[in-house]
Amino acid sequence: MVLGLDPDPAALDPDAGAGADAGERAADAVAEHCSALIAAAGPACVAVKLQLACFERLGAPGWEAAARAVAAAREAGLLAIADGKRGDVPVTAAAYGQALVGKTPTPWGDVPGLGADAFTANPLLGADALEPLIEAAAAAGAGIFVLVRTSNPGAADVLDLPVPKRPLHERLAEVVAERAERLVGETGLSGVGAVVGATEPRYLPRMRELMPGAVFLLPGVGAQGGRPQDLAGAWSDHPASALVAASRSIASADDPAAAAEALRMEVWDVGGGE
Repeated sequence: MVLGLDPDPAALDPDAGAGADAGERAADAVAEHCSALIAAAGPACVAVKLQLACFERLGAPGWEAAARAVAAAREAGLLAIADGKRGDVPVTAAAYGQALVGKTPTPWGDVPGLGADAFTANPLLGADALEPLIEAAAAAGAGIFVLVRTSNPGAADVLDLPVPKRPLHERLAEVVAERAERLVGETGLSGVGAVVGATEPRYLPRMRELMPGAVFLLPGVGAQGGRPQDLAGAWSDHPASALVAASRSIASADDPAAAAEALRMEVWDVGGGE
């Protein structure tokens, strides 16, 4: 289970937060909100997934709130996944890697980035753009989740198009599999994983066939309509081969701890946990 952190400042208590201006106060409220969610739902999870846009829209204070959320996750014994779907020409991709999991050398010393344990990446600029991100993950001992077949309905507009005789998402799955060996761990699972939406479970068996060693990050359970009982095809023989991410269905629950635990039990049953 992965706890999605998609904070909406407009939905928070107007009396929450502290700071000299609206940006600082909103960011402080967001950080406290995330910390409270982690404390409540974290025991049912192995990681949190920060939707970076929800933090970055608050400007510089928002980036600090993201760093605080990563720190709170660490204190709770959870991994932190930075969900920014980064992807650009190689020199810019390298800078993204430094920002998310690495550090940036300067004449005054190295400047650490966010310090996430993994991040999401967009492969549509091609292999040369993906390469610096994989190198950054390898250097930091981090993971990378490459977008293969996303959870939004509009994904079919592009990712299901034939190229020329099979869907594009199958070619992207091969891109992941071709690079997975570089970050294989002791379990046989790779640090080069794949984002595969839980909203289209019909694709999961084929995705697993094409990417046997990849860890799947499965967004879309809950508010987007994905159901744990439909996801059995995502797992290999290893119970850690798939991570189910849920955000709003936990955060908006009257009891986030109970909602997270109930979902964890459903996922555990489907994923073959003992």
